[in-house]
Amino acid sequence: MKHIQQLFDRKKYLQSFILIVSLVMIATSAIAFPANATGIYQIPKVTPGASPWVIDQSEVLSRINESTISSNLEKLAKQTGNEVRIVTIRRLDYGETPESFTKGLFKKWFPTPEAQANQTLLVIDTLSSGTAIQTGDKTKSLLTDDIASSVVNETILAPLKQDEKYNQAFLDASSRLIAVLSGEPDPGPPQIVTNVSTERTFKTAEETDTNNATIWVVGFLIAATIIPMATYYLYVR
Repeated sequence: MKHIQQLFDRKKYLQSFILIVSLVMIATSAIAFPANATGIYQIPKVTPGASPWVIDQSEVLSRINESTISSNLEKLAKQTGNEVRIVTIRRLDYGETPESFTKGLFKKWFPTPEAQANQTLLVIDTLSSGTAIQTGDKTKSLLTDDIASSVVNETILAPLKQDEKYNQAFLDASSRLIAVLSGEPDPGPPQIVTNVSTERTFKTAEETDTNNATIWVVGFLIAATIIPMATYYLYVR
């Protein structure tokens, strides 16, 4: 009887332990999930005219491409005074949109119209591929709203629809922004090449005539073989 009571007590203890561990895991996951979201004040502050030019919190860019883009954007800033910064985040806070996040970060980094004048900020949320761009007043004379919209909706999204090519997306976007903000003609969005089969699914007139001729020849040969044999057979009978 005592042995049974001990087993019963151990079973209750084990059940209580499993329940406590489960509750701890649920609570931990509930706390950790929102922590994965990125808020405006989690992005480090930048100084106008200085790096970083690329803040890749999602870690979707290779180091070589990140270095190349940063170098090109720094060169643009030195030559023209127009500055571009690219930010990637893993996911947005609840209720936040790419547009509201980008506007908020832009205002945090550059609080006055004078500080914002020659600035451009491009942000992408890699969880949803949500992308937004914010520009200063002077920048808009070169980077118009139509071009900015095309950069977000075409230059960025086209490579992302092809196996999430983030490196290609940001290389294309940075090259286009640099060209436009340097006063060069807008190169436009990348050309989407669709592989279309050009193989014919029909026969030409020559092929049709050749096939008909072949059928007639084969028919004559069969007739020339069978008719004499049939005639001979009837004659013998």
